[in-house]
Amino acid sequence: MQKKRMKAIAINGSPRSGGNTGILLRKVLEPLTDAGWDTEFIQLGGKPIRGCRACYQCFKEKNSRCGQKGEEVFDACLEKMIQSDAIILGSPTYFTDVSAEMKALLDRAGLVAVANGGLFRRKIGAAVVAVRRGGGTHAFDTINHMFLMSGAIVPGSTYWNLGFGLDKGEVKKDEEGLRNMTDLGQTIAWLGDAVQRSPDRISGPVYAEPSP
Repeated sequence: MQKKRMKAIAINGSPRSGGNTGILLRKVLEPLTDAGWDTEFIQLGGKPIRGCRACYQCFKEKNSRCGQKGEEVFDACLEKMIQSDAIILGSPTYFTDVSAEMKALLDRAGLVAVANGGLFRRKIGAAVVAVRRGGGTHAFDTINHMFLMSGAIVPGSTYWNLGFGLDKGEVKKDEEGLRNMTDLGQTIAWLGDAVQRSPDRISGPVYAEPSP
């Protein structure tokens, strides 16, 4: 049987286009592209995206959509996340946490996924963080917490998925961080092949979502 072409998406939560977070994310995508995956990079940071309003329309409608209408940026990101086999989310470190844009995506996409029976279950989810000095592991945890409670598969690498640098492009000097990103991409490719060989990747809802 012919294998399906796997897809990975990297979403950049940094408003600084072409900055350190974007460099790290693209480094993760390189081994996946080399392995024959379809890869896509999306710039989220700096674009208008609202936070979750706790309206719970996603639970009521169960149409794999957020109840907030007419927000193209979020809708496009959510659709790509649902379609992808691997989701790589990146953020700079702002006061030891993720950017506002990334937090909005995590809260809303995560809730829609839960409300619709586990849309991210058994997908591969990875966090990537750019940091100047401290607080990066907390931002790393923030992203991974959404993946872990969503039933996603979170791969490890050679270290935390952090790259160090302040000025634009400075992360290119972090050789260990760049090696870690390459290893992360290779690990995702290996894991994707293993997941694809599984006879039961997704078999419908596997848990009862909590009531709003």
